[in-house]
Amino acid sequence: MQSSNVTISARNMRPGLFLAIVIAARRLARKIAERRNCKALMELSDEQLKDIGLSRGQTESDVHVYSRY
Repeated sequence: MQSSNVTISARNMRPGLFLAIVIAARRLARKIAERRNCKALMELSDEQLKDIGLSRGQTESDVHVYSRY
């Protein structure tokens, strides 16, 4: 069996497909950033969370609000 080597360039793609890929990549990047932020907040102690004005319950439910993206 031979494997085909396929290269897709942005020039050969339809504009709608390229836009969909860009949007999907941005959403994925946002979700990764939210997950990273959530993990960082969960590693903080209750005292550290209090210093920045958060409670443990807020970190579990509202972490997306504190995301940069």
